[in-house]
Amino acid sequence: MASSNSYKLRCSIPGHEMDVRGLASALFPDGAFVSVSRDRTGRVWLPNSSPDKGFTEVHSLSGHSNFVSCVCIIGPSETYPRGLIATGGNDNNICVFTLDQSQPLFTLTGHKSTVCTLSSGKFGTLLSGSWDTTAKVWLNEKCMMTLQGHSAAVWAVVILPEQGLMLSGSADKTIKLWKAGRCEKTFEGHEDCVRGLAVISNTEFFSCSNDTTIRRWLVTGECVQVYSSHTNYIYSLAVFPNSQDFVSTGEDRTLRIWRQGECSQTIRLPAQSVWCCCILPNGDIAVGSSDGIIRVFTPDEDRIASAEDLQAFEDDLSKTTIDPKTGDLGDIKMEDLPGREHLNEPGNRDGQTRLIKDGEKVEAYQWSVSDGRWMKIGDVVGGSNQQTSKNVMYEGKEYDYVFTIDVNEGGPSMKLPYNVSEDPWLTAHNFLQKNDLSAMFLDQVANFIIENTKGHVVGPALPAGGGARYIPGASDERPGFGADPFTAKIKELNGDAPQEHRLSDEVLESLERLLVSVSEPNSSNSPPTIQEINLLWKASHWPEDIVFPVLDIMRLAVRHPQVNESLCGESEGVQLCNHLLSLMRPEGRPANQMLALRTLCNCFGGRHGRALLLAQRETVLLRAADLANVCNKNIHIALATLVLNYAGCLHSQPDLEAKAQCLSVASRALETVQDKEAVFRLLVALGTTVASDQTARDLARSLGVNSQISKYSSVSDPAKVAECCQLVLKELQ
Repeated sequence: MASSNSYKLRCSIPGHEMDVRGLASALFPDGAFVSVSRDRTGRVWLPNSSPDKGFTEVHSLSGHSNFVSCVCIIGPSETYPRGLIATGGNDNNICVFTLDQSQPLFTLTGHKSTVCTLSSGKFGTLLSGSWDTTAKVWLNEKCMMTLQGHSAAVWAVVILPEQGLMLSGSADKTIKLWKAGRCEKTFEGHEDCVRGLAVISNTEFFSCSNDTTIRRWLVTGECVQVYSSHTNYIYSLAVFPNSQDFVSTGEDRTLRIWRQGECSQTIRLPAQSVWCCCILPNGDIAVGSSDGIIRVFTPDEDRIASAEDLQAFEDDLSKTTIDPKTGDLGDIKMEDLPGREHLNEPGNRDGQTRLIKDGEKVEAYQWSVSDGRWMKIGDVVGGSNQQTSKNVMYEGKEYDYVFTIDVNEGGPSMKLPYNVSEDPWLTAHNFLQKNDLSAMFLDQVANFIIENTKGHVVGPALPAGGGARYIPGASDERPGFGADPFTAKIKELNGDAPQEHRLSDEVLESLERLLVSVSEPNSSNSPPTIQEINLLWKASHWPEDIVFPVLDIMRLAVRHPQVNESLCGESEGVQLCNHLLSLMRPEGRPANQMLALRTLCNCFGGRHGRALLLAQRETVLLRAADLANVCNKNIHIALATLVLNYAGCLHSQPDLEAKAQCLSVASRALETVQDKEAVFRLLVALGTTVASDQTARDLARSLGVNSQISKYSSVSDPAKVAECCQLVLKELQ
């Protein structure tokens, strides 16, 4: 069980050049563990007898051609009495090593995208999960079955002790229980990606999520407890031998120890992302983080680091900077903060955070119960009254950071300037375009920015590209149609609106001028002004029961290049996306859902809109897919058009994860959509996704798309449905 003593640093191991993404306790030799990293290596560590109580690298594992994402230990067998090490990587492969060899014994291939999670079971069984939305079961160097059913990346897998039962957790927010390759149950409850799973017993397991919670489940389907303490994404879990106490790590820079259902200790680290953890046989905890360092914490006083090393760790922690947007610090108001005297009062619980003002700085402290004092955990930057000082010059401008990027090994280095106020995904996208680099690098560059600026971005991004956009009905397109139908309705609703939401005559006139400007984007009309665009954005936050005419103007306005750039560019774009997604809630108003979908479709008409929607692809399509269950023809047509826009943009891109989501959403929509125009657009989206991409075709076949759409091959009215269906079926042969 977890020791009742507080955990303290045992040692820091600077063993990797990049993020440590996975850890696993080895079965042999005693006390050893394995780490894997984005530096493309794995390393085996053995405790040494030196005074620093540290670990020695036994050897390095190589074999992956890209980042190594995960690791697990395969139990001993007659052939391999010491067991084996399995690692998964961004090269889509699984490498299997003996404990004393640096090169793979064999390599397992079959996944179509990053292998991000591994778990081993009895008789040498290995379970893998991938960004390609599948899990695979391996035995004797062969893939025995592929588990299909998730609609997004499979981030976590575990094999339960009872033979044949397996679990998978996904970015689609669900957990699935599998038996003999068949999904027996789907667990729902998490509100964001499921990132980790840990076995408690034959009948119970833990899960953790980007929604900042940990859940305890029965395999029968019930969630019996929800644990809340983390303030950001939770990446990993490990359970103590007593099957009750456990540890967790996450994006809030913490390792948390849980005893008897409560968070009993919080240890903050001087690194933004604490990616992984494992519990060693002696009860010590190893954690890996984004600074490339492995840190081991112990409850045993005999193994605690020296006073000098403890002080060095505390000094490193105190020098870190904290962005309040990434944690639980909230909006920082300097004038309301107390001074240093506030630290004379003891804390109420271990891990409690307190902010104080020290001159012009804001400092964060954490209460340590074991030490009975406040420990400085960093300087807070980016509060409402604080600005990060810019002190790096590049091409005549000041930036917060200028990174040196080595994309191609052996090629020239490139400079990437970045300000903390910018969106890292769009910055990465622009960097790749400027340097004529493959969009395949976008995820790597964006994550590099995030991890090296201690930033925080929701949802993965994908490469940008061209594509068709939704074209509104002809009634909205005729030249000089005027503003009357729109502004007349707004004026009517404005008269009955609550006083606090009522628009002034000046605002109404501004919206009318904007509508005239955007109705004919290529005419000689004056372009919309920033003030008019800002007023449109403000008006779009009217109460949901009256906002629909404003959304009607917005979905036309975003086609205009200037409006597209203003509303979809960088920080504003994320706000627009979130606002429209909030209007698309399944329980929302159908008129708002339809107009929000159409607005998103029209955003594809501009460069900034395309970049925004590709960056927010996963979140947008997840929310949009839920609207397939709304019985509304116009919503279904708008949904199908959105999927078609994404398919068009991704057609020439090699990103299987994105195409997999397009295929999944289109396939799911075809189960409920009846309108033939919507069906036609979904078929076009399917055909566009699989055309000229053998891997996408294979994925579509594995999803059963052939049998799903075959019924449309004989539709006579309209004939285009059958023609399109036959073309798609031909592609899938």
